Amino acid sequence: MKMKDQYRLIEFNLNGKDVACMVDCRASLTDMLRNDFRLTSVKKGCEVGECGACNVIIDGECFNSCIYLAVWVRGKHVRTLEGLMGPNGELSDIQQAFIDETAVQCGFCTPGFIMSAVEILETGKLYTRDELRKLLSGHLCRCTGYENILNAVEKTMKKRLGITE
Repeated sequence: MKMKDQYRLIEFNLNGKDVACMVDCRASLTDMLRNDFRLTSVKKGCEVGECGACNVIIDGECFNSCIYLAVWVRGKHVRTLEGLMGPNGELSDIQQAFIDETAVQCGFCTPGFIMSAVEILETGKLYTRDELRKLLSGHLCRCTGYENILNAVEKTMKKRLGITE
């Protein structure tokens, strides 16, 4: 590979803003988001697509950004946890639910879980607790025992669907 062929200029939408970046065609999306855009919610965990800490939403679907090449986002819409905040820095409903349900301990896995939750919630469907557990199964957490995370996602889903208990 010639040096000039190693880098590509990619243009894409990041958290609602059109951006451009010159990237090494071998670089992961995780590395580009962290190093070039300083989006530290995208965590480097396993780097092999097993833990979910690096999850981002690309064109409405969650992906492990550690095994997704940066050049593949050309022309796409990418959302990270930073893109969920309101215009004045207010938290989204799912972020607030994680706080309310104490679904956070060390916090390393939290951004990835929240991005998967966003994908789940945006379907507008009512899922059972077992279905939510399966949908969130691509994440590893060493601290919480998962129950409070499930509580936060279930609470937000029901609230969005107008279901009161």
